[in-house]
Amino acid sequence: MSEQVDQMRGKPVAAEERITVRIWRGTDEGRFHAYEVPLRANQTVLDIVTEVQRRHEPALAYRFACRVGVCGSCAMTVNGVPRWTCRTHVRRVLEDGGETGARTITIEPLRNLPRIKDLVADMSPFFDKWTRAGGRFEGALTRADEPQAVDPGSRRRRAADAGIECINCGVCYAACDVVGWNPEYLGPAALNRAWTLYNDDRHADRSGLLEAVLADGGCQSCHTQGNCTRHCPVGISPTRATAGLKRASLWQALGFRRGRPEAKA
Repeated sequence: MSEQVDQMRGKPVAAEERITVRIWRGTDEGRFHAYEVPLRANQTVLDIVTEVQRRHEPALAYRFACRVGVCGSCAMTVNGVPRWTCRTHVRRVLEDGGETGARTITIEPLRNLPRIKDLVADMSPFFDKWTRAGGRFEGALTRADEPQAVDPGSRRRRAADAGIECINCGVCYAACDVVGWNPEYLGPAALNRAWTLYNDDRHADRSGLLEAVLADGGCQSCHTQGNCTRHCPVGISPTRATAGLKRASLWQALGFRRGRPEAKA
């Protein structure tokens, strides 16, 4: 029945809407399982995954923590698009349509990463590349030194601030076609981190950082397609950061540092 009668008021009310959700189960050798779940107001994709885990599949594996778009751990592929599931409303996904039809949502782990189980991807390659790109801050001062002053309005500080809010959720990495083609490519998040450090006046190893991002699979491998920027949930542009690293490496090759001639011995 499309509607039923409210016995208390004698008025017709809409029956509970239901949608089909297809969820990946297993590892690379797994398959999609379909479930019917109720459609509720202000429901997120993470709410749906939780509904399936609590009412249908207690063994379903997935990650989440904050539920408010702070941690990024709930990132998954929803109808072919990498997203934070806690900030993705079901009705918006249904309105956008997708690969499998207007009333179906397909959920799988982030792409370009090994699958551990069900919706859980192994983030180890992502963080290994983050380290390879020189993502660790190297300070030159000791505890005995005065803190180094940083002008918040300088061009370099603004460039660093533009990418500093990355929380390493992996959405840009999953959206990057180059990562899919070239497993050695460092990826957008690692290069964005390298660019923020390059523009941090307190970072002591800029030359080593540029050397790291110019190695095989570094910034020169980027095809500037912009998928990383298009899908970033917090509006960061790894495409712009990667372009900055390319410019900086060119200046260094020409004997310049930060656009100025290096001092000659």
